[in-house]
Amino acid sequence: MNVIYPLAVPKGRRLCCEVCEAPAERVCTACTVTYYCGVVHQRADWASIHEKICQLLIPLRTPMPFYNSEEERQHGRQQLQQRQKYLIEFCYTVAQKYLFEGKHEEAVPAALHSLRFRMNVHGLSSVELVPAYLLLSEASLGLGRIVQAEEYLSQAQWTVLKSTECCNATHSLLHRNLGLLYMAKENYAEARYHLANDIYFASCAFGVEDIRTSGGYFHLANIFHTLNKLEQADTLYTKVTEIWNNYLNNYYEGLSRSRLQQIDLLGKQFENDTGLDEAQEAEAIRILTSILNIRESASKPDPEKTVFVLKTLAMLYYLMTNYSKAQKYATKALTIATEQLSDQEQENVKNLLNLISAEESHPQ
Repeated sequence: MNVIYPLAVPKGRRLCCEVCEAPAERVCTACTVTYYCGVVHQRADWASIHEKICQLLIPLRTPMPFYNSEEERQHGRQQLQQRQKYLIEFCYTVAQKYLFEGKHEEAVPAALHSLRFRMNVHGLSSVELVPAYLLLSEASLGLGRIVQAEEYLSQAQWTVLKSTECCNATHSLLHRNLGLLYMAKENYAEARYHLANDIYFASCAFGVEDIRTSGGYFHLANIFHTLNKLEQADTLYTKVTEIWNNYLNNYYEGLSRSRLQQIDLLGKQFENDTGLDEAQEAEAIRILTSILNIRESASKPDPEKTVFVLKTLAMLYYLMTNYSKAQKYATKALTIATEQLSDQEQENVKNLLNLISAEESHPQ
């Protein structure tokens, strides 16, 4: 981490902390354009996102150079906006990944950056701000700060209500976060209402069987599981696993054929290819491992459903080229299949395990 020093603030100028907007006393000496109230918030921001974007902030937070023509000036502004749009999505993905990994504290600075860049590009009342508000709400819930989560959600709701251009995907995210809020408050009736709306809007945006719709099913299943309505929960957990399995299987089948032939369809043998960004990979891991834990801890375990989740996790890690974890889950699946399932199912798991073992034995 870069060294920080006390900040000499120019007379009449108020500099604010990047994390909490309190008066700043320190500056990042690597970029010299980012300020903090103290060492705690500087370290938090560095660990979350600043290390990744430190140098990218310099052209965004320094005066534009002198241009000889209006054409050059317009080009400079377009470049500036493109950088900000890139950082909107990058910071958003980083924050999402932290949330799916359960790192709520680390998610906050990255989400704040995404929110600020959105404000700069789209304005203070744009519906484009809503995804960042929802990230901050979810991070606050994870930290047990329910009042703060409600404030972010209220801002998101108000922005959506004022907008005439809010898409189904944004409505889905809003209802999902409202569902999570009411789950935290143990108001399960209200939580179910919002998660049903999440599933509806996600289905309109992406389709009923899309991985982006699966999160609503997963959280709804968790409610049923908490209420000891195990049959409903089981049905939804199975549906979620099927959605992820079908998605991953499309990639798995294509890559497994090409790898067995020693040919990669993209010309890059053994490349990580899940079709997911880092946040979506983290979401898949969290959802599938949660379902696996529930399957394994059930009073009457269902070997077929347990093997199904294990195979799906093995495919996920195989496509992520994490062969040691892929082999771990595939081996566990084979053990259960050998003891309790059909010869055909055993053969399916063996084929998967053989493919993983071949990759692990011949690293690129």
